[in-house]
Amino acid sequence: MTSAGKTDEQDLSASVAVRDETPGAPRAPGRRMLAYMGLCLVLIGLNLRTVFSSFAAVLPEVTADAGLPAWAVVLLTTVPVTLLGVFAPLAPWLARRFGAERVLLGAMAVLTAGLLLRPVELPAAGHLPALLAGTAACGAAISLCNVLLPGVVKRDFPHRLGLMGGLYTTAICASAALGAGFTFPVFRATGQWTAALWFWALPAGVVLLLFLPPALRAGPGGPPRPAGGVSVWRSAVAWNVTAFMVLQAMMSFSVFAWLAPILRERGVDGGTAGLIVSASIVLQMLGSLFAPALATRFRDQRGINTAVALMTGGGFALSIFGPLDLIWLWTGLLGLGQGSLTAAALTLIMVRTRDGHTASQLSGMMQGVGYGLGSSGTLLVGQLHQSTGSFAVAGVLFLLVGSLAAVFGYRAGRDRFVGG
Repeated sequence: MTSAGKTDEQDLSASVAVRDETPGAPRAPGRRMLAYMGLCLVLIGLNLRTVFSSFAAVLPEVTADAGLPAWAVVLLTTVPVTLLGVFAPLAPWLARRFGAERVLLGAMAVLTAGLLLRPVELPAAGHLPALLAGTAACGAAISLCNVLLPGVVKRDFPHRLGLMGGLYTTAICASAALGAGFTFPVFRATGQWTAALWFWALPAGVVLLLFLPPALRAGPGGPPRPAGGVSVWRSAVAWNVTAFMVLQAMMSFSVFAWLAPILRERGVDGGTAGLIVSASIVLQMLGSLFAPALATRFRDQRGINTAVALMTGGGFALSIFGPLDLIWLWTGLLGLGQGSLTAAALTLIMVRTRDGHTASQLSGMMQGVGYGLGSSGTLLVGQLHQSTGSFAVAGVLFLLVGSLAAVFGYRAGRDRFVGG
């Protein structure tokens, strides 16, 4: 029997135990309810990146119309990523207290409210206060969803980790593609960047309503933290996974925030830049769909982690330095690498842990530290551009980041588990 087959059998046999010890674990649902739950999880993922890519798509228009100073632009591209790290450690505690499904429901409500607030213009204060408050609310909500989704997938779909991991990470990449591809056309059709940003509250609100039945059915709380559980903070495996996540996040959110401005600075018009970014993120979707399935077929993920990290760093640098005539190729390489890299990092949450509770704890650690430190990527790119007037130094930076991600991806991919 193959190692993949053995893993699937172990996951299947542990399914009931995983449900019982995972925060917010409901009674085992029927197939129809499980399918509906899976659909809802994918739809939640489909709303977790529009806040980043939609703002980047109309960044010059927002800056000019709202009169945003340079520091505000850097803050607006950095704050939501920073908050992904700040709120991540709270997610497991909230899930134990209120239930994972109800925390996800509350997070979607906050996300919808933040998207509605973001474009509001306040009398005598302008757009900046609402932009900051709305963006911060979105970052906090996305943080909770980011942490809880892998644990819920581990709990409810232990025999389909590759499939469900691929679907929800693909949905996250699709979210970024939708934000990048449709925001500028909505702006062009309406003539207002506020309408282009408000548009994204609609799908978030729809998912909020769709997720209401399973969230209410799940109950208000989860079982307490089991005694004698694994301490992820003392695990070398967990720290290697977390370092890999930090470097992945530095590149991922810099792509969301700065790829469109990089292209426009190189002379690409806004509409074409949006299409290029969307095409790049479509390739992210392909990478994120197949990377988890490939990774879960083996006990060792060193090869795939190293390859996609180098592909991402190289694609980012070529998008800045490479000939403009081949920009579709460079951004395509970046997209395929980035999607696979993000999915590979998130898949490690499930393949480097033995149960849903440990997966939830590792998810909180790696995303708390990962996004907290990973937000420095968008900040560094903004500051380097502001001080040098060029994205060239950022290209060199991400060659280094990609190389370091390959090193820690290799270490995190070894066949070891958190807690031994």
